[in-house]
Amino acid sequence: MTNESVIKKVQHKLCSAKFVAVLTGAGISADSGVPTFRGAEGLWKQHRAEDLASPHAFAHDPKLVWEWYSWRRELIATKVPNLAHEALATMAGRFSSFVLMTQNVDGLHGMAGSQDCLEMHGNIWKVRCTKCFTVTENRDLPIVFPPQCSACGGLLRPHIVWFGEPLDPPVLDRCMHALQSCDVLLVIGTSGVVQPAASFAMMVKSAGGYTVEINLDPTPSSGSIDIVITGKAKDVVPLLCENSIQDV
Repeated sequence: MTNESVIKKVQHKLCSAKFVAVLTGAGISADSGVPTFRGAEGLWKQHRAEDLASPHAFAHDPKLVWEWYSWRRELIATKVPNLAHEALATMAGRFSSFVLMTQNVDGLHGMAGSQDCLEMHGNIWKVRCTKCFTVTENRDLPIVFPPQCSACGGLLRPHIVWFGEPLDPPVLDRCMHALQSCDVLLVIGTSGVVQPAASFAMMVKSAGGYTVEINLDPTPSSGSIDIVITGKAKDVVPLLCENSIQDV
């Protein structure tokens, strides 16, 4: 099937859907120029992301970790939402129920107008006090170390789910409800290897839902997805949105 034919098929599915869920990953933000910060291209001062994004790294050298996050924030601050982010913000108002889940921490969905996005891995523009656990927005550039909580003076940390940490239970619960209840799941720009998100499509299929993957390359989940569309998110997602409430 050509991309045009599979897009029309997905448009038909969306036209009849009442509850649509969306999962986005690094691929959607890559279209805005946001680097992945992982792998060989993500090396920073000879450190891998996996070596910096952990409770152990922060306990050992919080200044180094904050320097890395400050550098990341300065890069992300130059980026803007792309057409895929904007299309999803528009799509949200076209269904009885719509849930947007993201593995990204860049905040671009919110900038595009998406409301109540479930940020599974946190948000780089938020900080959490290590003493009183208060979460606040913080857009300081650069971060002056040590950043301190205005309420209690405790050391602030990025409000990010690090390696070895569990997802926020209320956020995960809302994701699970969406997966069990949605008619259609759109999986956009994810690697399909990071759990638990890597299992979301199979959860939806087990519950009787329809699954669509949009990605530049095949993922470990591609073989079990109902429809796979190859392409950039910024090119494909707006096409799905165009006719999602029209007869096609």
